[in-house]
Amino acid sequence: MNYLHSYHAGNFCDVVKHICLIALIESLMQKQTPICYIDTHAGAGVYDLFSEFSEKTKEYENGIEKIIQHSNPPDLVKKYLQIIHILNNKLTHSKISSLRYYPGSPQIVREMMRPHDRIIASELHPNEYQSLKNNFLGDTQVAIHHMDGFLGLKAFLPPKERRGVVLIDPPYEDPDEFMHIARLLPIALKRFETGVYAIWYPVKEQSHVEKFYETVKKSVNNPVFTIELTIYPDIPQHLNGCGMAIINPPWKFDEVMKNTLPWVWKALSINGQGKLETGFL
Repeated sequence: MNYLHSYHAGNFCDVVKHICLIALIESLMQKQTPICYIDTHAGAGVYDLFSEFSEKTKEYENGIEKIIQHSNPPDLVKKYLQIIHILNNKLTHSKISSLRYYPGSPQIVREMMRPHDRIIASELHPNEYQSLKNNFLGDTQVAIHHMDGFLGLKAFLPPKERRGVVLIDPPYEDPDEFMHIARLLPIALKRFETGVYAIWYPVKEQSHVEKFYETVKKSVNNPVFTIELTIYPDIPQHLNGCGMAIINPPWKFDEVMKNTLPWVWKALSINGQGKLETGFL
């Protein structure tokens, strides 16, 4: 409840998460039928990198700024950068080359949406919720809810479209967060079995990740594609990297990731430290 993503907006974890999210949305949009994007912990929607929060940590310098500066990005990364560029042009009302605003997950998806697609976004933190609501004020394709996003998994599934992506991206302030998600997944899948679920997680203690995947293996029969990207060695209690668990990955999503993420890891890694691992569970 105390977590503010403004301190971390545009960091290397955001880069990994949002490139994966764009790939998922693009995959589903290959069909003309509508999709629904459900975000359980949506945040503020848009972040000002000139704010006191971002300026205090400057985490974006080891994230989005490195991606911008690295040469010859793959097509998926070009799409990611294009979305960020379009947002900055809209908010500054001019064509600029510098970076000031960073989009959260719902804003990225909104930039990609077609007229018949829909977003359902939940946020519990009162200030973040108000910012999110203001950012999408009057947008009939986006529904904003002031609630615990985990409750939203029960309230909003299945969506009427019967196609879509569910992003589960909590702050992991609670040490039991991994197991909470693992317990909720079978319930969500029972309601929306064909949905694509994208679970983001921090890599701090590898034992927490291993226990999470052991539980998922036992309780989820659907295909699970995993991504883990670290930019530091295995330092206990330190944010060494992040991961994504994709349940029901779209066709050829794994190939897209394997063709894109090595470039991303090379751009983000600190002096070649850390590693990139992908594969099915």
